[in-house]
Amino acid sequence: MNEIIITKENFDEEVRNYKGLPVLLDFWASWCGPCMMLAPVVEEIADEFDGRVKVGSINVDEQPELAAAFRVESIPMLVVVRDGAIVKQAVGLRPKQDILDMLEIE
Repeated sequence: MNEIIITKENFDEEVRNYKGLPVLLDFWASWCGPCMMLAPVVEEIADEFDGRVKVGSINVDEQPELAAAFRVESIPMLVVVRDGAIVKQAVGLRPKQDILDMLEIE
């Protein structure tokens, strides 16, 4: 699995100060049905596009500070970050192609 667990401790290194590849952040919780349905799609993207995108997973129950910083009100929430800036975000279950479109990957 090429997905990285993002915490407040590694956020700066893995996301905020990271330059290069786009970063896809998946905000989720274990009690969220749509999150559990989206998880395999996100993992597939992490594996299939390794080297073209960095994928991070943020459990909102374990990382409330990050959820608050991103103003997460509903999950699942996907955020694309490039060079430390949020460029796109979407809430709710999404098909794989919609996520790839967010990442601008063909």
